[in-house]
Amino acid sequence: MSSPSDAALNTQIETAIKSFKDPYLEKDLVSAKCIKSITCEDGTANIEVRLGFPASGYENDLSATLTDLVKGVAGVNTVNITFNREIISHAAQKGVTHVKGVKNIIAVASGKGGVGKSTTSVNLALALAAEGATVGLLDADIYGPSQPRMLGVSSTKPNSSDGRTMEPVMSYNIQSMSIGYLIDEDTPMIWRGPMVTQALEQLLNDTQWREVDYLIVDLPPGTGDTQLTLAQKVPVSGAVIVTTPQDIALLDARKAYKMFEKVSISVLGIIENMSTHICSKCGHEEKIFGSGGALKMANDFNVSLIGELPLDIQIREHTDEGKPTVVANPDSRITATYREIARRTAAKLSQQAKDYSAKFPKIVISN
Repeated sequence: MSSPSDAALNTQIETAIKSFKDPYLEKDLVSAKCIKSITCEDGTANIEVRLGFPASGYENDLSATLTDLVKGVAGVNTVNITFNREIISHAAQKGVTHVKGVKNIIAVASGKGGVGKSTTSVNLALALAAEGATVGLLDADIYGPSQPRMLGVSSTKPNSSDGRTMEPVMSYNIQSMSIGYLIDEDTPMIWRGPMVTQALEQLLNDTQWREVDYLIVDLPPGTGDTQLTLAQKVPVSGAVIVTTPQDIALLDARKAYKMFEKVSISVLGIIENMSTHICSKCGHEEKIFGSGGALKMANDFNVSLIGELPLDIQIREHTDEGKPTVVANPDSRITATYREIARRTAAKLSQQAKDYSAKFPKIVISN
């Protein structure tokens, strides 16, 4: 047991940590229950932190901040910060079956085509992986699958070890599945709604996902059959809405928000794509699609604006070449923005209710 002086010192250390408001959690680490343990002996403070979201690009800064704060406590000479990087499952809609091998599913929607949702989805997935998570990407656009090309594996066919299920296709350290892996790139999918929804369920449930912390689901535009299937049969922990500042795009983005609201799926935040145009010649920025639209929508619905991305020719070039920006140019300003968005998205999810149902044993009653 700690001596009274040790207990008092631990309390002072905790108070010092409370003075820091984490920019991603938007609260102090003690209130967010991210400080798992504090021990102090002979002037050395040992602090274990579990943020609950992947943040390898942020840990050094956070460690330095906490070290400075704790060193300000009388009696502390040395500070050791350790990070527990475990990602746990969070609650989804009630009554929806857990997907084997997947902890959390995040849907990326727009309501409207042409706003860069698929490009945002693949870069978000890659950014989460760069932050230290195990990530999967499900291309739910049956009619217009684009992820195989964006990931540079459009000619790849998924393997099957048992003839019934498929292995996810690996690219840039993320697992992926798409109808685009199963058909020729030029083949149109002339299917009615029931066939599309069945295909989506098979792509999700018949893929052998391997311990995925976050499965990003790139939804097609609109609020139709695919979105309804997602709401009724897929355990979605949270959703992200992609829009541009343009009024016509925001109209459909609002519909996407209302759709998630009606099916009890939490919206983690809004991403404004094409927020500014960056001239490839001089670097000048101009808000050619207007400004403030996504922020106003976020304020209207009391959700967070989790990122603003520019209209930059390199983003388009990188995905067309099959090497998205996060991996093509990892040290760029744009990649830094994607990684900020990844941290903010996962941090929002980390504050939601936990889901332990996958750990419960199944009870079978037999005669």
